[in-house]
Amino acid sequence: MLRPIIAALAFSASIALAQAQAPDPQNTLVLETKDGKVTIRLRPDLAPKHVEQIKTLTKRGFYDGIVFHRVIDGFMAQTGDPKGNGTGGSDLPNIPAEFTPTPYKVGSVGMARSQSPDSANSQFFICFEGCGSLTGQYTLFGEVVSGMDVVRKIKKGSSANNGSVTAPDKIVRMRLQSDAK
Repeated sequence: MLRPIIAALAFSASIALAQAQAPDPQNTLVLETKDGKVTIRLRPDLAPKHVEQIKTLTKRGFYDGIVFHRVIDGFMAQTGDPKGNGTGGSDLPNIPAEFTPTPYKVGSVGMARSQSPDSANSQFFICFEGCGSLTGQYTLFGEVVSGMDVVRKIKKGSSANNGSVTAPDKIVRMRLQSDAK
């Protein structure tokens, strides 16, 4: 008699866990490069303003064709600058910092900014590794859930030039999963 009850509870728990881990298409980005697709789970629970800005820009097609202008082996790949040199942004206002103690790790996606904590706009980076020191100092707004192998193929920059890339790879297309066709 106890065995069917335990089995039913275990089954219910596994369904609840699967639903909790199911991706939300409204908060999932699909970033395409020449080497494949990267799926990023957005974290509005950590950074609602940053997630909203990224989603707005993505829906506009802002990121399509934007280069990875700064790629440092063993650290991160940065993109989101329409000028392609790290000095540009979108026409939207900058976003106030939304720092959290959530640790940066492999696949973390964070907002780039200038020295001012409230200067994030459109540029973001994807961590290879070695990003732990950014925790609490840069807004963490997402995480790669598949395609880290694709991220690792992004052309690396010159260490003499702070990771700047000559003939850089680019985002071919970026869409919300709910809008991807």
